Amino acid sequence: MGEIEEGEVDHITTDVQGQKCALVCECTAPEGISGKDSLPLLNAVLKNPICKLYRFPTSDNKWLHIREQMSDSTLSFHVPKELINLNIKEDMRRNQDLKELGELAPHWDNMRKNVIAHCEQMLNMYQDTLADLGKHTGSSFKSSCSKGEKTLEFVPINLHLQRMHVHSPRLKGKYLSIPIPDALYDVITVGAPAAHYQGFKNGGLRKLLSKFEAERRNTGYQCIYYSPENTAKAKEVLSNINHLQPLISSHADQLLNSASQHSPDSLKNSLKMLSEKDRVWTNVGKSLNCIIAMVDRLLEKDNSSSSIKESENDPSSADRMVSHTSGDWYEQLYPLIITLKDCMGEVVTKAKQSMTFVLLQELACGLPQRLMLTLRRDIVFSQALAGLVCGFIIKLHTSLRDQGFLQQLHTVGLIVQYEGLLSTYSEEIGMLEDMAVGISDLQKVTFKIIEAKSNDFLPVITGRREHYVIEVKLPAKMFELLPQEIKEGKQLHVYPVLFNVGINEQQTLAERFGDTTLQESVNQENFELLKEYYKLFTEKMPPDCLPHFQEQNDLKGLLENLHQNIQAKKRKNVEIMWVAATICRKLNGIRFTCCKSAKDRTSMSVTLEQCSILRDEHQLHKDFFIRALDCMRREGCRIENVLKNIKCRKYAFNMIQLMAFPKYYRPPEGTYGKTDT
Repeated sequence: MGEIEEGEVDHITTDVQGQKCALVCECTAPEGISGKDSLPLLNAVLKNPICKLYRFPTSDNKWLHIREQMSDSTLSFHVPKELINLNIKEDMRRNQDLKELGELAPHWDNMRKNVIAHCEQMLNMYQDTLADLGKHTGSSFKSSCSKGEKTLEFVPINLHLQRMHVHSPRLKGKYLSIPIPDALYDVITVGAPAAHYQGFKNGGLRKLLSKFEAERRNTGYQCIYYSPENTAKAKEVLSNINHLQPLISSHADQLLNSASQHSPDSLKNSLKMLSEKDRVWTNVGKSLNCIIAMVDRLLEKDNSSSSIKESENDPSSADRMVSHTSGDWYEQLYPLIITLKDCMGEVVTKAKQSMTFVLLQELACGLPQRLMLTLRRDIVFSQALAGLVCGFIIKLHTSLRDQGFLQQLHTVGLIVQYEGLLSTYSEEIGMLEDMAVGISDLQKVTFKIIEAKSNDFLPVITGRREHYVIEVKLPAKMFELLPQEIKEGKQLHVYPVLFNVGINEQQTLAERFGDTTLQESVNQENFELLKEYYKLFTEKMPPDCLPHFQEQNDLKGLLENLHQNIQAKKRKNVEIMWVAATICRKLNGIRFTCCKSAKDRTSMSVTLEQCSILRDEHQLHKDFFIRALDCMRREGCRIENVLKNIKCRKYAFNMIQLMAFPKYYRPPEGTYGKTDT
């Protein structure tokens, strides 16, 4: 391979005939983050590429050429900054709403003061965190050694793109030389989203939220109890009010403008748009009925005037009548529009006060425990979101010319599959509980693709905790490739699922002496979510838009296989992860692999996945599967990841630990020994 000549040969193995059979070298002159198709979009979010090149034999005596690449991402810091800034604005608005409730009875006023005081303490902490992150200008990586640092707790751990680019063999003959298209395989590797600084003494989010809700129902915390559904509805009403008020005001002004222009058709259209917004407000509805009645009378008079004008052939008289009628329309509608706006303002004020009062009850229940749970959830969500945004942008970039993918993107949405390698023992139980909630919370995220108006391609986040919109910017030439629905701003959904299988010695303890029900519950719940996505996918996607998968029976078989493995009581059943990953790839999904630090167990998993793909999809010679696996683990990008994190080329395993690992998750001799976090 021509690229091999650019670097030095680091490692060579030979087959039984003495021929060179595997080669790895470091690419000293990489072609850029995205190879030959290097574009500003990826270069804006991916940094510090490390590239390795391999050559392995196939089962039919040809050669596979593999380019392995690992890059970190500027989004590790960019997304948390954007998110914390939004949280600060949301909390400041909420505090202001509480202050504007007006006079309250002494009990409620004391409650309000207590809530505001606690919330302002939280605000100060968020502002300090944002200031600290602002000092990390240009940073794109948080090492595993920094997982417990308070100033970095919103930042994902060891976030990287792991990419394998396969150059398949060429079919050659006397008159034949046909290159087989290249294949790309991407996995995002990141430490499990978890609040390490907060600790896991009392468990993670899944347990803490359940316990808090149970205590709240049982005791009421000495206040009125509102269910999560009620408080969510209150927040939704507040959001709708804030959205509708300017719309109604705008339509009312347009109605007056139509009246001043004496345009019957425009008047009707303006009235129709005004009538469609939020008639559910009684006082506003009554005022609107008055406006509708007035418009009907004006149009009726206008029709009568038109008949008179047709019978009279006096242009000057007609002009005077039009002028008089036009002024009359505006003058008669104006006071009614003012009344409508006044009614609307009164309704909005009362609604805001009522809904804010409901939220005051919610916030007051269990202070400061509630705020600490909100903080923990924000931290975990921030880490999860940074990885998701990174994965979405990379997937969009690599699949931009795939029309089936683009149709799937706006018609169905994307599956996002997380592979977890955490044990259900000791602190890692809390990490898995955090991770499960953080990934589930990604359901409240949608993406919107916009055309970039400058050279700034970093995504922009809008919204509030109930719903966030990620605006991804594309250069004009790339934006033009999108379907019209996406170009018009349709919000794109993601469907996150998590499957976890512990593989280390702690999982052995959990399986023999502890409890694995958390893992079983998480896997079963997420299987149901995956089934729902598959059902949606098959219902909405036409058969000719499935370029990577022609027979639906294969996917059905894989889903059934996954279900059977989840139901089986088999220890360290890594088959679950392999099948889930295969389903994800066949559904055009985004793949994630996570362990505590994304450094050791994650490295074993992604290298195994890469070699399995080479064997199953690209005919890697079966006798060289283990050699290829050892080669990637010894010389490839993942050992560089270890060095990048702990300044040492040793996976953090010892011999005793590895005895508990499944066979194919054990690194080669000489690559492990140092114990580290």
